[in-house]
Amino acid sequence: MTPTLQDLKNVSSSLPAPQRAELAHFLLRSLDPEEDGWAEAWRTELAGRLEQIRSGHVVGVPAEEVLGRLRERYP
Repeated sequence: MTPTLQDLKNVSSSLPAPQRAELAHFLLRSLDPEEDGWAEAWRTELAGRLEQIRSGHVVGVPAEEVLGRLRERYP
């Protein structure tokens, strides 16, 4: 017998938070499989940026400073 949507909700709501998050992520990805390409592209971009910071080629700017500049520019 195939479980109903309510059955799935009942079972999934009793899972620990990390497993619910994993299930939610899986379900969201299943709605738009092309998003996986974007996720991979972002992982690649972020890995490159992290390497630039670690190698000293780029110096990060603290978030408070960036937000302060934005608040000054766009009050």
